[in-house]
Amino acid sequence: MRDFGSSDDPLVQAQLDRLAKLSLPEGRIGLDAIRALLSRLGDPQTRLPPVFHVAGTNGKGSTCAFLRTMLEADGKRVHATISPHLVRYNERIRLAGALIDDSSLASLLEEVLDHAEGINPSFFEVTIAAAFLAFSRTPADACVVEVGLGGRFDATNILPSDVLAACGVAALGIDHERFLLAPEEGAPTDPLARIAFEKAGIAKRGVSLVTLSYSDAMTLEIERAAMTKGAPLAMRGRDWHSSITDTGLHYADRHGEIALPRPALLGEHQFENAALAIAMLRHQDFVTVEADALATGNGEAHWPARLQRLADGPLVRGREVWLDGGHNASAGEALARHFAEEELHLVIGMIEGKNPSAIVRPLRKSLRSITVVPVPNHPAHGPAAFGDGAASAPDVQTALDALPEDGAAVLIAGSLYLAGEVLRLNEELPD
Repeated sequence: MRDFGSSDDPLVQAQLDRLAKLSLPEGRIGLDAIRALLSRLGDPQTRLPPVFHVAGTNGKGSTCAFLRTMLEADGKRVHATISPHLVRYNERIRLAGALIDDSSLASLLEEVLDHAEGINPSFFEVTIAAAFLAFSRTPADACVVEVGLGGRFDATNILPSDVLAACGVAALGIDHERFLLAPEEGAPTDPLARIAFEKAGIAKRGVSLVTLSYSDAMTLEIERAAMTKGAPLAMRGRDWHSSITDTGLHYADRHGEIALPRPALLGEHQFENAALAIAMLRHQDFVTVEADALATGNGEAHWPARLQRLADGPLVRGREVWLDGGHNASAGEALARHFAEEELHLVIGMIEGKNPSAIVRPLRKSLRSITVVPVPNHPAHGPAAFGDGAASAPDVQTALDALPEDGAAVLIAGSLYLAGEVLRLNEELPD
């Protein structure tokens, strides 16, 4: 899978080929390019339905999935933009509940790219401009927007306060160090505090900033951002509470308490993501969602390649295979908690620049074997990076075929690019 995607539709592919030629000028930061591009398009970001804007290191995509299904369970028409796509570029733009169709996507990208001449926007800036333009033209009740990278200088942060219903910050950890930890005067020097500083940069005046609970250093940066921007802060453990019960999820805030079923998404960390989505919906006054819709959406959310049990298909035939796109330490710890009582065969591919031990170290006690595979179209770590005993295979199919039939489950992990290829090969296309 390429970053820019491929399509069976020649009109879409022509625009994806144009996207593939874009590059981000080295050292450029800020929102000037996306601002200029949206201005040429008539500033569609000012004409959106109420927006739920979500940042975070881990869990922001899952939180967006919970938000969307909870809103839809209440009968709302919902736009959404997420990143990255796994198999098809269309996954990045969801209009009123359905992925954008090829015909609409081709004309939309052509329009945006034609207006981009001379601005030199990045691939992601064009994508966000296209999403906001589409959202402004199609009636809906709400939008769910996932931050791409960081928050403060992410293209999605062009959203003005008067279209925002609530901003949310999911779990925080170290990732994308080259971009988010680059030295900058006035920014925190402690790595975790700097991450919180960047993510909380989405705060806007008068818009609720809803967060999980964090370390003292991270909490201080989030409090500073909320105070500086004039954003009402709603933090877990202070303004709202959630806990895991025998039957599911318990949520409480000043409006009352709610008992919900277990989240549809697997892993204990999904209880926090679901609770964050609920808190965002309950700390805003633009879109009303009934408690039964919160419960229904919590039990129906789907987010591909996040602890996903693969169905039998061309790639997976008759054995238990799990897929997860996690690639940092927080993801490794979440996987280790989920598989703590199981033994696994790990099939892993990680692009260069990512830390191989982030996934392997937390899982080490559960692993019967490690097989390292390439990440399609990306430079990737070889078996030596994963420690003694790691084998290699030229592709996922070969890796799976070589595993013993010993009853142990298989986990394929390490990269969303790899996850997208696995879903494509097994014919499980995200919809």
